[in-house]
Amino acid sequence: MPAPVSSPATPTRGKTRTTTAKKAAPRKAATGKTAVKTGTAQPVKQVKPKKPKLVRDSFTIPKDEYGVLAELKQRCAKLAQPSKKSELLRAGIQALAAMSDKSLLAALKAIPSIKTGRPKKA
Repeated sequence: MPAPVSSPATPTRGKTRTTTAKKAAPRKAATGKTAVKTGTAQPVKQVKPKKPKLVRDSFTIPKDEYGVLAELKQRCAKLAQPSKKSELLRAGIQALAAMSDKSLLAALKAIPSIKTGRPKKA
């Protein structure tokens, strides 16, 4: 049996820690079998596209324009394509992004500017 070996760890409250060396378990001998590839191709895994990161945001919108969102949701439902408000807003962003600079400026000038932020408590 080997002699006790003192651990290099910090002593705890003046006491030294000693451990005994343990014998390593004997390794199993190799069986001599080797894997042979047969030449058949492995099926290729399909790579899943990564989901885009989502951002949560809030904004202020006039009540009449908010009503237009409800009307658009009803129109989409009649067209057998029910949609959510966020989907309508994203479609609107895509439409704005596809516009020329001149058309985009005209669309922005057509809507009035509103005061942003939360309304004050009464």
